[in-house]
Amino acid sequence: MTFQDFNFDEQLLEGILSMGYNTPTPIQAQAIPVIMNGDDLIACAQTGTGKTASYLLPVMDYICKTHKHHTTTLVLAPTRELAQQIDQQVEGLAYFAGVSSQAVFGGGDGMAYEQQRRGIQNNVNLLIATPGRLIAHLTSGVLKLNNITHLVLDEADRMLDMGFHDDIMRIVSYLPKKRQTLLFSATMPQRIRKLANAILHKPQQINIAISQPAAGIDQQIYRLHDQQKTPLLKLILKEGGYLSSIIFASRKEIVKSLYKELKAAHVDTAAFHSDLQQNEREEILLRFKNKQLPVIIGTDALSRGIDVEGIDLVVNYDVPPDPEDYVHRIGRTARAATTGTAITFVNNRDLRRLKTIEELIERPITQKELPESIKSIEPAKADRPDAESKKPRGNRRNNRRFGNKKPPKPAAN
Repeated sequence: MTFQDFNFDEQLLEGILSMGYNTPTPIQAQAIPVIMNGDDLIACAQTGTGKTASYLLPVMDYICKTHKHHTTTLVLAPTRELAQQIDQQVEGLAYFAGVSSQAVFGGGDGMAYEQQRRGIQNNVNLLIATPGRLIAHLTSGVLKLNNITHLVLDEADRMLDMGFHDDIMRIVSYLPKKRQTLLFSATMPQRIRKLANAILHKPQQINIAISQPAAGIDQQIYRLHDQQKTPLLKLILKEGGYLSSIIFASRKEIVKSLYKELKAAHVDTAAFHSDLQQNEREEILLRFKNKQLPVIIGTDALSRGIDVEGIDLVVNYDVPPDPEDYVHRIGRTARAATTGTAITFVNNRDLRRLKTIEELIERPITQKELPESIKSIEPAKADRPDAESKKPRGNRRNNRRFGNKKPPKPAAN
Protein backbone atom coordinates (compact mmCIF):
# COMPACT_ATOMS: atom_id res chain seq x y z
CA MET A 1 0.00 0.00 0.00
CA THR A 2 1.12 3.57 -0.74
CA PHE A 3 -0.41 6.94 0.16
CA GLN A 4 -1.74 7.20 -3.41
CA ASP A 5 -4.13 4.34 -2.57
CA PHE A 6 -6.14 6.53 -0.18
CA ASN A 7 -7.30 8.89 -2.97
CA PHE A 8 -6.32 11.98 -0.99
CA ASP A 9 -6.82 15.48 -2.37
CA GLU A 10 -4.09 16.12 -4.97
CA GLN A 11 -2.55 19.09 -3.17
CA LEU A 12 -2.52 17.23 0.14
CA LEU A 13 -0.87 14.23 -1.52
CA GLU A 14 1.75 16.53 -3.01
CA GLY A 15 2.59 17.73 0.50
CA ILE A 16 2.81 14.15 1.78
CA LEU A 17 5.20 13.07 -0.97
CA SER A 18 7.30 16.23 -0.63
CA MET A 19 7.98 15.27 3.00
CA GLY A 20 9.32 11.91 1.88
CA TYR A 21 6.34 9.81 2.97
CA ASN A 22 5.60 6.96 0.59
CA THR A 23 4.40 3.91 2.51
CA PRO A 24 1.96 4.22 5.44
CA THR A 25 2.85 2.71 8.81
CA PRO A 26 0.58 -0.04 10.22
CA ILE A 27 -1.46 2.41 12.32
CA GLN A 28 -1.88 4.70 9.30
CA ALA A 29 -2.87 1.82 7.00
CA GLN A 30 -5.58 0.72 9.43
CA ALA A 31 -6.82 4.03 10.85
CA ILE A 32 -7.03 6.21 7.74
CA PRO A 33 -9.75 4.15 5.95
CA VAL A 34 -11.82 3.98 9.16
CA ILE A 35 -11.63 7.74 9.66
CA MET A 36 -12.36 8.48 5.99
CA ASN A 37 -15.43 6.25 6.32
CA GLY A 38 -16.76 8.53 9.06
CA ASP A 39 -16.59 6.07 11.97
CA ASP A 40 -15.56 6.92 15.52
CA LEU A 41 -12.30 5.26 16.48
CA ILE A 42 -10.36 3.99 19.49
CA ALA A 43 -6.74 3.40 18.49
CA CYS A 44 -4.09 2.00 20.80
CA ALA A 45 -0.62 2.73 19.47
CA GLN A 46 2.56 3.88 21.16
CA THR A 47 4.41 7.03 20.21
CA GLY A 48 6.74 6.73 17.24
CA THR A 49 4.32 4.61 15.17
CA GLY A 50 3.04 7.47 12.99
CA LYS A 51 -0.26 7.93 14.81
CA THR A 52 -0.32 11.74 14.40
CA ALA A 53 -0.41 11.52 10.61
CA SER A 54 -2.97 8.70 10.85
CA TYR A 55 -5.61 11.18 12.03
CA LEU A 56 -4.27 14.41 10.52
CA LEU A 57 -4.25 13.17 6.93
CA PRO A 58 -7.90 12.02 6.68
CA VAL A 59 -9.08 15.11 8.59
CA MET A 60 -7.11 17.43 6.31
CA ASP A 61 -8.42 15.53 3.28
CA TYR A 62 -11.96 16.22 4.52
CA ILE A 63 -11.16 19.93 4.87
CA CYS A 64 -9.64 20.09 1.38
CA LYS A 65 -12.57 18.34 -0.29
CA THR A 66 -15.34 20.23 1.52
CA HIS A 67 -13.66 23.66 1.17
CA LYS A 68 -14.43 24.51 4.79
CA HIS A 69 -13.52 28.05 5.82
CA HIS A 70 -14.12 27.71 9.55
CA THR A 71 -12.80 25.62 12.45
CA THR A 72 -13.91 22.04 11.87
CA THR A 73 -11.32 20.04 13.84
CA LEU A 74 -10.27 20.16 17.48
CA VAL A 75 -7.25 18.15 18.61
CA LEU A 76 -6.67 17.88 22.38
CA ALA A 77 -3.15 17.09 23.58
CA PRO A 78 -1.73 16.75 27.12
CA THR A 79 1.29 19.06 26.80
CA ARG A 80 2.21 22.27 25.02
CA GLU A 81 5.21 20.53 23.43
CA LEU A 82 3.00 17.89 21.81
CA ALA A 83 0.48 20.55 20.70
CA GLN A 84 3.28 22.50 19.01
CA GLN A 85 4.64 19.38 17.30
CA ILE A 86 1.21 18.49 15.91
CA ASP A 87 0.83 22.08 14.67
CA GLN A 88 4.23 21.87 12.96
CA GLN A 89 3.26 18.59 11.32
CA VAL A 90 0.08 20.20 9.96
CA GLU A 91 2.18 23.02 8.57
CA GLY A 92 4.45 20.58 6.73
CA LEU A 93 1.68 18.35 5.36
CA ALA A 94 -0.50 21.31 4.33
CA TYR A 95 2.24 23.20 2.50
CA PHE A 96 0.43 22.87 -0.85
CA ALA A 97 -3.10 22.32 0.48
CA GLY A 98 -3.64 25.64 2.28
CA VAL A 99 -5.08 24.08 5.45
CA SER A 100 -4.61 26.39 8.44
CA SER A 101 -4.00 25.53 12.11
CA GLN A 102 -3.33 27.16 15.47
CA ALA A 103 -1.71 25.69 18.58
CA VAL A 104 -3.43 26.82 21.79
CA PHE A 105 -1.55 26.29 25.05
CA GLY A 106 -0.67 28.01 28.30
CA GLY A 107 2.64 29.12 29.75
CA GLY A 108 3.45 31.84 27.22
CA ASP A 109 3.43 35.61 27.52
CA GLY A 110 0.67 38.06 26.59
CA MET A 111 1.86 38.16 22.98
CA ALA A 112 1.42 34.37 22.65
CA TYR A 113 -2.10 34.60 24.07
CA GLU A 114 -2.96 37.39 21.64
CA GLN A 115 -1.61 35.35 18.70
CA GLN A 116 -3.78 32.41 19.75
CA ARG A 117 -6.82 34.68 20.07
CA ARG A 118 -6.28 36.06 16.55
CA GLY A 119 -5.93 32.54 15.13
CA ILE A 120 -9.21 31.56 16.78
CA GLN A 121 -11.02 34.65 15.47
CA ASN A 122 -9.67 34.00 11.96
CA ASN A 123 -11.40 30.61 11.97
CA VAL A 124 -8.37 28.41 11.32
CA ASN A 125 -9.30 24.93 10.09
CA LEU A 126 -7.66 23.02 12.97
CA LEU A 127 -7.20 23.94 16.61
CA ILE A 128 -4.58 21.92 18.50
CA ALA A 129 -4.97 22.66 22.19
CA THR A 130 -4.14 21.72 25.74
CA PRO A 131 -7.38 21.45 27.77
CA GLY A 132 -6.69 24.18 30.35
CA ARG A 133 -5.91 26.99 27.92
CA LEU A 134 -8.75 25.98 25.58
CA ILE A 135 -11.24 26.33 28.43
CA ALA A 136 -9.88 29.83 29.13
CA HIS A 137 -10.69 30.84 25.53
CA LEU A 138 -14.10 29.16 25.72
CA THR A 139 -15.13 30.91 28.93
CA SER A 140 -13.91 34.28 27.61
CA GLY A 141 -16.41 33.98 24.77
CA VAL A 142 -13.75 34.34 22.07
CA LEU A 143 -14.03 30.72 20.93
CA LYS A 144 -17.11 29.02 19.52
CA LEU A 145 -17.03 25.32 18.61
CA ASN A 146 -20.42 25.09 16.88
CA ASN A 147 -18.94 23.89 13.56
CA ILE A 148 -16.66 21.14 14.89
CA THR A 149 -16.98 17.96 12.83
CA HIS A 150 -13.90 16.13 14.19
CA LEU A 151 -12.69 15.80 17.78
CA VAL A 152 -9.33 14.08 18.34
CA LEU A 153 -7.94 13.10 21.74
CA ASP A 154 -4.22 12.44 21.34
CA GLU A 155 -2.40 10.59 24.15
CA ALA A 156 -5.67 10.28 26.05
CA ASP A 157 -4.07 8.14 28.77
CA ARG A 158 -1.53 10.85 29.55
CA MET A 159 -4.28 13.48 29.71
CA LEU A 160 -6.13 11.41 32.30
CA ASP A 161 -2.89 10.83 34.21
CA MET A 162 -2.48 14.61 34.38
CA GLY A 163 -6.01 15.09 35.78
CA PHE A 164 -7.74 16.46 32.68
CA HIS A 165 -10.84 14.21 32.78
CA ASP A 166 -13.23 16.93 33.99
CA ASP A 167 -11.74 19.47 31.57
CA ILE A 168 -12.23 17.05 28.66
CA MET A 169 -15.87 16.45 29.58
CA ARG A 170 -16.42 20.21 29.93
CA ILE A 171 -14.95 20.84 26.48
CA VAL A 172 -17.10 18.06 24.98
CA SER A 173 -20.20 19.82 26.36
CA TYR A 174 -19.43 22.76 24.01
CA LEU A 175 -19.28 20.53 20.92
CA PRO A 176 -22.06 19.48 18.54
CA LYS A 177 -23.57 16.10 19.40
CA LYS A 178 -23.13 15.03 15.78
CA ARG A 179 -19.40 14.76 15.17
CA GLN A 180 -16.67 12.19 14.55
CA THR A 181 -14.57 11.44 17.63
CA LEU A 182 -11.14 9.80 17.46
CA LEU A 183 -9.33 8.64 20.60
CA PHE A 184 -5.65 7.71 20.47
CA SER A 185 -3.86 6.24 23.47
CA ALA A 186 -0.61 4.38 24.11
CA THR A 187 -2.30 2.26 26.78
CA MET A 188 -5.90 1.15 27.22
CA PRO A 189 -6.71 0.95 30.96
CA GLN A 190 -10.29 0.80 32.23
CA ARG A 191 -10.51 4.57 32.74
CA ILE A 192 -9.85 5.10 29.01
CA ARG A 193 -12.61 2.62 28.16
CA LYS A 194 -14.95 4.54 30.46
CA LEU A 195 -14.07 7.85 28.79
CA ALA A 196 -14.55 6.31 25.34
CA ASN A 197 -17.99 4.99 26.29
CA ALA A 198 -18.98 8.49 27.39
CA ILE A 199 -17.94 10.44 24.29
CA LEU A 200 -17.69 8.01 21.34
CA HIS A 201 -20.51 6.42 19.30
CA LYS A 202 -20.12 2.79 18.19
CA PRO A 203 -16.36 3.16 17.68
CA GLN A 204 -14.14 0.93 15.59
CA GLN A 205 -11.10 -0.35 17.49
CA ILE A 206 -7.46 -0.75 16.41
CA ASN A 207 -4.57 -2.12 18.47
CA ILE A 208 -1.01 -1.78 17.18
CA ALA A 209 1.83 -3.52 19.05
CA ILE A 210 0.77 -2.38 22.49
CA SER A 211 3.72 -1.57 24.75
CA GLN A 212 6.38 -3.25 22.66
CA PRO A 213 9.59 -1.28 21.99
CA ALA A 214 10.79 -0.92 18.41
CA ALA A 215 12.88 -3.83 17.17
CA GLY A 216 15.78 -1.52 16.35
CA ILE A 217 16.45 -0.61 20.00
CA ASP A 218 19.47 -2.28 21.63
CA GLN A 219 18.25 -2.52 25.24
CA GLN A 220 20.89 -2.81 27.98
CA ILE A 221 21.05 -2.61 31.76
CA TYR A 222 23.85 -1.99 34.24
CA ARG A 223 23.52 -3.33 37.80
CA LEU A 224 25.14 -0.76 40.07
CA HIS A 225 24.77 1.35 43.21
CA ASP A 226 23.89 5.05 43.26
CA GLN A 227 27.46 6.35 43.61
CA GLN A 228 28.37 4.63 40.33
CA LYS A 229 25.57 6.14 38.24
CA THR A 230 26.97 9.57 37.40
CA PRO A 231 30.56 8.39 36.74
CA LEU A 232 29.22 5.68 34.42
CA LEU A 233 26.98 8.18 32.63
CA LYS A 234 29.94 10.51 32.05
CA LEU A 235 31.96 7.59 30.69
CA ILE A 236 29.19 6.52 28.30
CA LEU A 237 28.71 10.06 26.98
CA LYS A 238 32.45 10.68 26.60
CA GLU A 239 33.43 7.37 25.00
CA GLY A 240 30.25 6.03 23.38
CA GLY A 241 30.42 8.16 20.24
CA TYR A 242 26.72 9.10 20.48
CA LEU A 243 25.64 12.22 18.58
CA SER A 244 22.20 12.78 20.10
CA SER A 245 21.27 11.57 23.61
CA ILE A 246 18.40 11.92 26.08
CA ILE A 247 18.91 11.25 29.80
CA PHE A 248 15.74 10.50 31.80
CA ALA A 249 15.60 10.98 35.57
CA SER A 250 12.69 10.45 37.93
CA ARG A 251 12.59 13.94 39.51
CA LYS A 252 13.47 17.44 38.42
CA GLU A 253 15.86 17.78 41.39
CA ILE A 254 17.92 14.94 39.92
CA VAL A 255 17.72 16.58 36.48
CA LYS A 256 19.13 19.83 37.89
CA SER A 257 21.89 18.03 39.82
CA LEU A 258 22.89 15.95 36.79
CA TYR A 259 23.00 19.05 34.64
CA LYS A 260 25.51 20.69 36.99
CA GLU A 261 27.71 17.59 37.13
CA LEU A 262 27.73 17.05 33.36
CA LYS A 263 28.45 20.72 32.66
CA ALA A 264 31.37 20.53 35.12
CA ALA A 265 32.61 17.56 33.09
CA HIS A 266 32.44 19.68 29.90
CA VAL A 267 29.45 17.79 28.44
CA ASP A 268 27.36 20.08 26.20
CA THR A 269 23.93 19.55 27.72
CA ALA A 270 20.71 21.24 28.88
CA ALA A 271 18.17 20.46 31.60
CA PHE A 272 14.49 20.34 30.60
CA HIS A 273 12.07 20.73 33.55
CA SER A 274 8.93 22.52 34.71
CA ASP A 275 10.77 25.38 36.43
CA LEU A 276 11.89 26.79 33.07
CA GLN A 277 9.97 29.48 31.23
CA GLN A 278 8.10 28.37 28.11
CA ASN A 279 10.48 30.20 25.77
CA GLU A 280 13.45 28.51 27.47
CA ARG A 281 11.92 25.07 26.98
CA GLU A 282 11.15 25.81 23.34
CA GLU A 283 14.71 27.01 22.76
CA ILE A 284 16.16 23.80 24.26
CA LEU A 285 13.92 21.58 22.11
CA LEU A 286 14.72 23.58 18.98
CA ARG A 287 18.48 23.35 19.55
CA PHE A 288 18.19 19.63 20.25
CA LYS A 289 16.06 19.03 17.17
CA ASN A 290 18.51 20.98 15.00
CA LYS A 291 21.45 18.90 16.33
CA GLN A 292 23.00 21.97 17.97
CA LEU A 293 22.65 20.38 21.42
CA PRO A 294 23.92 16.78 21.74
CA VAL A 295 22.54 15.91 25.22
CA ILE A 296 19.28 16.79 26.95
CA ILE A 297 18.23 15.77 30.49
CA GLY A 298 14.57 15.58 31.53
CA THR A 299 11.80 13.81 33.41
CA ASP A 300 8.99 11.67 31.99
CA ALA A 301 7.20 14.83 30.83
CA LEU A 302 9.82 14.89 28.07
CA SER A 303 9.25 11.27 27.03
CA ARG A 304 5.93 12.06 25.33
CA GLY A 305 6.65 15.67 24.50
CA ILE A 306 9.50 15.25 22.06
CA ASP A 307 9.36 13.96 18.50
CA VAL A 308 12.88 14.04 17.09
CA GLU A 309 14.45 11.63 14.64
CA GLY A 310 18.10 10.64 14.86
CA ILE A 311 18.33 10.16 18.65
CA ASP A 312 20.83 7.33 19.04
CA LEU A 313 20.98 6.99 22.85
CA VAL A 314 18.47 7.01 25.69
CA VAL A 315 19.70 6.56 29.26
CA ASN A 316 17.33 5.78 32.13
CA TYR A 317 19.28 7.24 35.04
CA ASP A 318 16.45 5.91 37.22
CA VAL A 319 14.19 2.96 36.44
CA PRO A 320 10.70 4.42 35.88
CA PRO A 321 8.03 3.20 38.35
CA ASP A 322 5.56 2.47 35.53
CA PRO A 323 6.75 -0.07 32.93
CA GLU A 324 4.72 1.80 30.28
CA ASP A 325 6.90 4.84 30.92
CA TYR A 326 9.97 2.71 30.18
CA VAL A 327 8.54 1.94 26.75
CA HIS A 328 7.81 5.61 26.09
CA ARG A 329 11.26 6.69 27.25
CA ILE A 330 13.22 4.29 25.09
CA GLY A 331 10.83 4.89 22.21
CA ARG A 332 12.55 8.24 21.66
CA THR A 333 15.32 6.32 19.87
CA ALA A 334 15.11 3.98 16.85
CA ARG A 335 12.30 6.04 15.30
CA ALA A 336 11.36 5.85 11.63
CA ALA A 337 12.97 2.42 11.15
CA THR A 338 16.37 3.54 12.49
CA THR A 339 18.39 1.90 15.27
CA GLY A 340 19.40 3.15 18.71
CA THR A 341 20.62 2.20 22.16
CA ALA A 342 18.66 2.31 25.44
CA ILE A 343 20.67 1.93 28.66
CA THR A 344 19.04 1.60 32.10
CA PHE A 345 20.80 1.95 35.45
CA VAL A 346 19.41 -0.57 37.97
CA ASN A 347 20.20 -0.52 41.68
CA ASN A 348 18.99 -3.07 44.24
CA ARG A 349 15.85 -1.06 45.00
CA ASP A 350 14.85 -1.17 41.32
CA LEU A 351 14.94 -4.94 40.79
CA ARG A 352 11.18 -5.33 41.22
CA ARG A 353 10.56 -2.56 38.68
CA LEU A 354 12.96 -4.21 36.26
CA LYS A 355 11.05 -7.47 36.57
CA THR A 356 7.72 -5.80 35.70
CA ILE A 357 9.33 -4.13 32.68
CA GLU A 358 10.70 -7.45 31.41
CA GLU A 359 7.29 -9.06 31.92
CA LEU A 360 5.65 -6.27 29.92
CA ILE A 361 8.07 -6.41 26.98
CA GLU A 362 8.17 -10.23 27.22
CA ARG A 363 11.94 -10.54 27.12
CA PRO A 364 14.95 -10.21 29.45
CA ILE A 365 17.12 -7.13 28.99
CA THR A 366 20.83 -7.73 28.35
CA GLN A 367 23.01 -7.01 31.39
CA LYS A 368 26.34 -5.36 30.62
CA GLU A 369 29.53 -5.66 32.65
CA LEU A 370 30.57 -2.53 34.54
CA PRO A 371 33.89 -1.00 33.38
CA GLU A 372 36.76 -1.63 35.81
CA SER A 373 37.06 2.07 36.63
CA ILE A 374 33.43 2.10 37.80
CA LYS A 375 33.59 -1.15 39.76
CA SER A 376 36.09 0.35 42.21
CA ILE A 377 33.71 3.13 43.32
CA GLU A 378 32.50 2.42 46.85
CA PRO A 379 28.81 2.70 47.77
CA ALA A 380 27.61 5.12 50.42
CA LYS A 381 27.32 3.65 53.91
CA ALA A 382 23.52 3.47 53.74
CA ASP A 383 23.69 1.51 50.48
CA ARG A 384 26.16 -1.14 51.64
CA PRO A 385 24.73 -4.68 51.86
CA ASP A 386 25.89 -5.08 55.46
CA ALA A 387 24.50 -1.72 56.61
CA GLU A 388 21.20 -3.21 57.74
CA SER A 389 22.81 -6.06 59.67
CA LYS A 390 24.92 -3.66 61.75
CA LYS A 391 21.93 -1.80 63.12
CA PRO A 392 21.10 -2.62 66.79
CA ARG A 393 18.33 -5.19 66.78
CA GLY A 394 17.35 -5.20 70.46
CA ASN A 395 15.34 -7.99 72.07
CA ARG A 396 13.50 -9.73 69.21
CA ARG A 397 10.82 -11.17 71.47
CA ASN A 398 10.03 -7.80 73.00
CA ASN A 399 10.18 -6.12 69.56
CA ARG A 400 7.54 -8.48 68.18
CA ARG A 401 5.38 -8.19 71.26
CA PHE A 402 5.46 -4.40 71.58
CA GLY A 403 5.66 -3.40 67.87
CA ASN A 404 9.34 -2.40 68.02
CA LYS A 405 8.70 -0.05 70.95
CA LYS A 406 10.51 -0.43 74.23
CA PRO A 407 8.63 -2.69 76.65
CA PRO A 408 7.02 -0.89 79.58
CA LYS A 409 8.99 -0.72 82.78
CA PRO A 410 7.64 -2.87 85.61
CA ALA A 411 5.50 -0.91 88.06
CA ALA A 412 7.18 0.15 91.31
CA ASN A 413 6.13 -1.73 94.46
